[in-house]
Amino acid sequence: MTFKAYYLTPEGELKRDLSQAEIIDAFRSKEGLLWVDILEPTAADAELLEGDLGLHHLAVEDCLSERIHPPKVDDFDDYLFIVAHGINYGVESDVVETAELGVFLGPHFVITSHASPLYSVAAISRLVERDGRPMRRGADFLAHALLDALIDNVLPTVDKMTEVAGDIEEEVIQSPKVATLEAILKLKRSTLKIHRVIAPQREVINRLSRGEFVLIKEEARLFYRDVYDHLVRIEDLNQTTRDSADNALSTYLSAVANRQNETMRVLSIVATIFLPLMLVAGIYGMNFEYMPELKWPWGYFAVLGLIGTVIAGALWWFWVKSWITWGRRQVSRVRPIAVERENLRTYIGHIGHLPKLPTSRKNK
Repeated sequence: MTFKAYYLTPEGELKRDLSQAEIIDAFRSKEGLLWVDILEPTAADAELLEGDLGLHHLAVEDCLSERIHPPKVDDFDDYLFIVAHGINYGVESDVVETAELGVFLGPHFVITSHASPLYSVAAISRLVERDGRPMRRGADFLAHALLDALIDNVLPTVDKMTEVAGDIEEEVIQSPKVATLEAILKLKRSTLKIHRVIAPQREVINRLSRGEFVLIKEEARLFYRDVYDHLVRIEDLNQTTRDSADNALSTYLSAVANRQNETMRVLSIVATIFLPLMLVAGIYGMNFEYMPELKWPWGYFAVLGLIGTVIAGALWWFWVKSWITWGRRQVSRVRPIAVERENLRTYIGHIGHLPKLPTSRKNK
């Protein structure tokens, strides 16, 4: 059993490192505010939550289960059970891993449960130990602080994925390799994992912010709407990254296909040039006794001239058909999109060219 417990008394005194007996007493007093954070919950924690605190069996079972549960909010009349997801920064992986946070929100208590360490929970814990500020406005504000920190920690990962998507796009254009394809697929898997937890989480936060639950006070709903706005931004950025990964994959496949086409074109040119040469060499390589050109003094040079003529004619024909681009004028680099400032209606330079207004004359 690994947990941290804080209790803010009705008099405003903050108690730290509560024992299990003190947790039960604070919970049953229904006064002040109790926060219990459980890391890697076990059967003993389940006995505390379900047996001593009287929390619902299904919610406690979700806390203990190793399966990933979708974001949700369950109303048990006296308290809410919220499942939210963030980024698991404790796992080193090429694909983003998510972490689940279970929150029991009651009028005088908040109980959190998570299977892996979360930086967001640790940050709120440090704030509580410093001056107890996150707990002094009530349980709903403490739950908001936990959810807000959890979701804010998703944004750095999404920003990093956006940078990776830009690097992949440049690499796809310059030198597409098998490692580039692997990076694209890993990025797509990461965006898909984030989408699976962020999309339903938006609805959860939306329900908490629109006054559906009486445990969320009216003054706290505005803060939950701010968390909802953060989720919308994260989802938009993640969707943009997904689109970039899809475009990079299409570009990669096109680049590989173009490279294969270039290779096949070169091989086709070489084969087309040497086919007539093989015909000429085959004819004059036959061992017939009566061949007119065999005793001609200039026959060898004539055949070499014919071979050179065939090569030059084939190369010229390929150049006319644009199979060969040597010596042709290439397309210049695309100019950046830039608008002349003089064409803008609010360009400040226009002010100097405004006509002067006539001055009014006073009647004499």
